[in-house]
Amino acid sequence: MKDKVILTDVDGVLLDWSYSFGQWMSRYGYEADESHATDYAMKERYGISALETRRLVRMFNESATIRKLPPLRDSVKYVRKLHEEFGYVFHVITSMTNDQYAQHLRTKNLIELYGPSVFERFVYLDTGADKDDALEEYRGTECWWVEDKPANADVGTRAGLRSLLMEHDHNKSYVGEAQFVRNWKDVYTTVNR
Repeated sequence: MKDKVILTDVDGVLLDWSYSFGQWMSRYGYEADESHATDYAMKERYGISALETRRLVRMFNESATIRKLPPLRDSVKYVRKLHEEFGYVFHVITSMTNDQYAQHLRTKNLIELYGPSVFERFVYLDTGADKDDALEEYRGTECWWVEDKPANADVGTRAGLRSLLMEHDHNKSYVGEAQFVRNWKDVYTTVNR
């Protein structure tokens, strides 16, 4: 399995969730605190409670907006190249929502951007859910695992995966075993060494 499967998160890895969430929040009158504009924690970024943050993130993830999130950086070009040139297929593992209709919209968004044969499997977890159990299935396979949240990258490393951490302002201080990648060109180069 490890030779032709790449495991990947979606938000902050394949899709630019943060940008789209910011646009959506602005439509509802929420503005980011400039001093926390790069914070990963939305409660810090918007100066709202943890409960309100969870509610708004879930609302966004279950909204029609989720159908049209833009790709992150150079992801379309290099994900397609990995698939078309080297035969890699991708297994998505994303903490988004348990809502099946929102999951369907996300699947359509990904297929529209990346193509109908790139993704072999979609694992949808509830909003904010840990990925420990989902990654356990791949334990010891040495599959590549592309993630932007340090804790999830570390879970992958402990499960015997080769974790790549997509660099963002919120994770630049990470110190761990996962290898940083700035973009999908870096992933492409790393995977094909």
